Amino acid sequence: MHMKEFIKQNGMLIDFAYFEENLDMFINEMEKGLAGENSSLKMLPTYISIDDIPEKRDSVIVIDAGGTNLRIALVNFDYSAPSISYFMRYPMLGTKGPITKDEFFSTLAEYLVPLTGKSKKIGFCFSFPADIVPNRDGRVIYLSKEVKIDGIENSLLGEPLKNSLAEKGFDIENIVILNDTVASLLGAKAVYGSRVFDSYTGFILGTGTNSCYIENNFNILKSEYLKNKPGNCIINIESAGYAKAPRTPVDDSFDSLTEKPGEQLFEKMISGAYQGGLLLEFIRAAVANGCFSKSFEEKLAAVSSLESKEIDDFCYYPYGDNKLAHLSKDNEKDLVSLYELVDAFFERAAVLSVVNLAAILKKTGTGKNPCRPVCISAEGSTFYKCKLLNEKINYYMIEFVRRRLGMYCEFVKAENSTLYGTALAGLLD
Repeated sequence: MHMKEFIKQNGMLIDFAYFEENLDMFINEMEKGLAGENSSLKMLPTYISIDDIPEKRDSVIVIDAGGTNLRIALVNFDYSAPSISYFMRYPMLGTKGPITKDEFFSTLAEYLVPLTGKSKKIGFCFSFPADIVPNRDGRVIYLSKEVKIDGIENSLLGEPLKNSLAEKGFDIENIVILNDTVASLLGAKAVYGSRVFDSYTGFILGTGTNSCYIENNFNILKSEYLKNKPGNCIINIESAGYAKAPRTPVDDSFDSLTEKPGEQLFEKMISGAYQGGLLLEFIRAAVANGCFSKSFEEKLAAVSSLESKEIDDFCYYPYGDNKLAHLSKDNEKDLVSLYELVDAFFERAAVLSVVNLAAILKKTGTGKNPCRPVCISAEGSTFYKCKLLNEKINYYMIEFVRRRLGMYCEFVKAENSTLYGTALAGLLD
């Protein structure tokens, strides 16, 4: 089989009809999630509105708990631009071995002791799924990324931390819980506040993926607290779990090899953690369909894994000294076929990423004025460093979103966006 035929049979030939169909399905899942109906998108309210952030901004203590690092900072708003006057980095608690919930809060409180008296407000960025409650505390849904804290699932985060700090004589007025995607959105607001944007969106495409946006309260039907309250609220879409994107037998085969089959299906199609494994499955399937030479097939048998960096190495140096280039060495037809497959692989990932972002713009009706674009605060090494993916995302944002749909947006990368955005949230009462 010719590679172009294999690509066509596996749904990797992208056109505007494909984009529109997937766009409507994504919006439908968003609306069902907001209504509390069965949906693969959790659509979690954060109870944070950027309209409620006070103009007078004091210093805020920031906690940023990620999959690898735990960062503690003091963010100041003495002038119009935020700044950091204290910063410490630790390994994320629970990454060096299991700890208990009590140990987590006690140790975290100990890390905060040097900031006693510096502020009575804390913004707590918790980069794991959590249900946010109306007082902006958060209840942990589950942990991931090999972080092990026994007993923390279904536990609140703010209240027990506040109690641990009180035991150390640390008087805290309020703790606001949010996740990294929401912090990224708010970080853009903190850094680019002098510019005029129609709205703000947070988008992460790195090891994993997620997105968030600003929704009118009256559309959040599942929340009795919000649906009759004037104003807006940032919604954490949890887009990694989107399950309606067209899948192939190769996607299903790869999914069965992952730690949690059937979960985070969208993330497995586009994010960095899964690129290598999924592409390797597509290459194996192409070999089984006769798209490569016997020599290529024999060399592939010795390849047990593939990393995203190794794909990038090939994209930059298809004739170079790297794992994928060696498979097609001395066979130009194999080399071209392999590059065509890699290109189509990222074409699909790019369009699905753009579907996610375009769904936000279309659903909210924002970005129609070119003088007031939607600000997309984009984070993640996959978004910025993946050679073919980044250029394709930018292309389809222009071709599909701007030219076909008439909607305008702008990607921004705000320095220290997570810290600044978390601090902005911490200002809320």
